[in-house]
Amino acid sequence: MVKQLFRFCIPGTLALGGLTAGLIGSSVMLESITPPKARAQATPALLEFRWENSKDYKKLYYWQSSTIRRDRATYYLMLKPKDRKTAILKLSISVPDYFDAKIKPNKLSLCLVHLGGMLSRTRCKEEVPAIFEVSEDQTSIEVFPDTPIPTEGTYAVVMKIFNPNQRGMFQFNALAQAPGDVPMGGYLGSWLIDIN
Repeated sequence: MVKQLFRFCIPGTLALGGLTAGLIGSSVMLESITPPKARAQATPALLEFRWENSKDYKKLYYWQSSTIRRDRATYYLMLKPKDRKTAILKLSISVPDYFDAKIKPNKLSLCLVHLGGMLSRTRCKEEVPAIFEVSEDQTSIEVFPDTPIPTEGTYAVVMKIFNPNQRGMFQFNALAQAPGDVPMGGYLGSWLIDIN
């Protein structure tokens, strides 16, 4: 009787072991087939929801190389021709106080940019000489170009930083000062940056 039970158990066990090995092998094969996670969902969302959307808010275009926390990233804070009506003598960017990334003036530049698309990436065509000042509390960036930024062409402030430690949305506001007898700063728009 015991021999008969043993005879029936052994083939069942072997079949179960073969089935287990087949499942493990197929799961390993499926892992190699699945595409890797997308790392740079860098462009702004097509749909943006704001609780208190008003006519005083204007969305500006940006591109960032990485949205992952604490990852090295390059930000292109764009100013397209439609975003400005006059030349820019001075550009002020306000940074939220909870954006806990270290912004260094030597890692900032002002460029005339080529906007990327499906077949090309956003890149600097020509660097514009400018002086950058970052406040001690890291809440504002002042850009003083050597010559006023003209109204034609797309320009960008390029930042090379490590992303902040926390996830969230960070609103950077742009104020521009036009050349003239009475220089006044006017609101250009906001970049709403997302960190995952």
